[in-house]
Amino acid sequence: MSKIYFLLLLAGLLSAAPAAAQLYDVRPGDVNYNKKPRAALKVQVDGKATDVREYFQDWMKSSYNVKFKTGGVLGMGKSDVLMARQTPASTISGKLVDLYATIIAPSDSVAEVAIFGGFDDNTFFDLSSTKAEYDALRAVAQNFAGAARLKAYRDMIAEAEKKLKATEKEKDRLEKEQAALKANTAANLARIEELKKKNAENLLQSRTDSASQLKNNKLLDESRLRLQRRRDRLSALDRKN
Repeated sequence: MSKIYFLLLLAGLLSAAPAAAQLYDVRPGDVNYNKKPRAALKVQVDGKATDVREYFQDWMKSSYNVKFKTGGVLGMGKSDVLMARQTPASTISGKLVDLYATIIAPSDSVAEVAIFGGFDDNTFFDLSSTKAEYDALRAVAQNFAGAARLKAYRDMIAEAEKKLKATEKEKDRLEKEQAALKANTAANLARIEELKKKNAENLLQSRTDSASQLKNNKLLDESRLRLQRRRDRLSALDRKN
């Protein structure tokens, strides 16, 4: 198993592959803008809509020098539309063009980008009347899809590496904790053996002390008796005198 395969599996990418079969495929569609349907090129990519929106703007700026700004709201979706009005885009046309993009979230982990444009508010690109510009816009969408795919894989691998690092860190922590517990247990067992030995010594000393105490008690009784006899003798002598 390769490292990349393992990381993608850990990130959950491979398990989600069947459901994501249509991701990154550019397809024609339409978007309601100014209360009318506009021909658009759509592509679904991995990622949260907010993150994809930011990446799309950065990518268009770095790849085509097109700077999108937030425009009005769509007629149906009530979502902000990105726009670049009367901007040079030589890959699409020699004239100034209006470019638009919307990013919506079909799910929490997938974003759909729709790109459309025109020469002005009355002339929007479509396959029938402005085929060259429409095809050029399709190429832009396809290029973005490729870049977004690479970014998604890099992000997933980075996330997988982060999880792997955290797992390895937890493994090290558990191993250190187990080693510490083992050492502590060994020390406790050694201490227990030491205490057992000490208790045995104490018991032996206690027995010795008990024997000595009995002997001492006997000597004490004899000494008391001897002392009492001498006192009695002294008292008898005192009475005779």
